[in-house]
Amino acid sequence: MNYEDLRSECCEANRLLPACGLVDLTFGNVSVGDPAKGIFAIKPSGVAYDQLVPTDMVIVDFDGRVIKGKLRPSSDMPTHRRLFIGFPGIRSVVHTHSRNAVAFAQAGREIPIFGTTHADYFRGPVPVTRALTTGEIEGDYEWETGNVIVERFAGIEPLDIPAVLVRNHGPFTWGGSTGKAVENAQALEIVADMAIKTLSIHPATPPMGDALIGKHFLRKHGKSAYYGQPADIV
Repeated sequence: MNYEDLRSECCEANRLLPACGLVDLTFGNVSVGDPAKGIFAIKPSGVAYDQLVPTDMVIVDFDGRVIKGKLRPSSDMPTHRRLFIGFPGIRSVVHTHSRNAVAFAQAGREIPIFGTTHADYFRGPVPVTRALTTGEIEGDYEWETGNVIVERFAGIEPLDIPAVLVRNHGPFTWGGSTGKAVENAQALEIVADMAIKTLSIHPATPPMGDALIGKHFLRKHGKSAYYGQPADIV
């Protein structure tokens, strides 16, 4: 099987993270999946973004076996794998340590939905997971990180709120396309920054109402969306 296109797409997405200001050092990774084939490409562990080339990307199957690649995959690979399995319909997963989103994760606090910018991307507050137990940390830690994310999304449509904060760790985002997953990571950091500033001005700011949340989310997403231009003319 030729993995060239998948590796190229994954490499390009990973190189976007520092360009978008979402990572420091090597703190982050992107995976790109091919659910029909049950495989995904992911950044190799600890390699600087400006040194990445497509052949560095590691191909892994949904059972966690490395199919192709000479380098060790990201240590977060099992978390990505768990999300591909748990959230059918996603094609890419992004993990960063973007600073404002991490601040909420470290505080163990969801990102409240205060305004329409937030609602354009996330149909509600961005949830935070519970803390991992000692047994989960000492066991298959990265896989268990994925488990607590999937657990937290019980009753939540993952593409309505395509982001999560792992408590004491940081954000993961995802999307139906690679570009959308990266864009969601950018949007998450923007709304986290806005929420911090809002809370600093008025700590008791109430969340935005459901009617306005639904209006702004659905005008960009779903069958009746009318924001932007039709795909066939852009």
